[in-house]
Amino acid sequence: MYYKFNGFTQKLTGACASEAYYPQGLKPVVSTEAPPIIFATPTKMTSSYPKYDYAGKNKVPELQKFFQKPDGVPVHLKRGLPDQMLYRTTMALTLGGTLYCLIALYKAAQPRNK
Repeated sequence: MYYKFNGFTQKLTGACASEAYYPQGLKPVVSTEAPPIIFATPTKMTSSYPKYDYAGKNKVPELQKFFQKPDGVPVHLKRGLPDQMLYRTTMALTLGGTLYCLIALYKAAQPRNK
């Protein structure tokens, strides 16, 4: 069943499909004549433009093969030294932040001396 908004009662009322899609008798305007030309310059066909490949080569299949290779190395360390440096830096910052939080909590838990 279709519904439309009744402006008089401010409620939804039952309606047929044409009334629901085009309320208050509004119908879509279909133009019978072609729209006027906006620009007078001729358009170029797509074949006249040079062909560029902005997306580049699809590297996903190669990377999938590289990362799914069963060599026993975790995925986050597969690319060698840069990945190891990032991993170790992240672990050091995590441990340092945890220690800093524990020290701050210990200091906050001590009573102040007056």
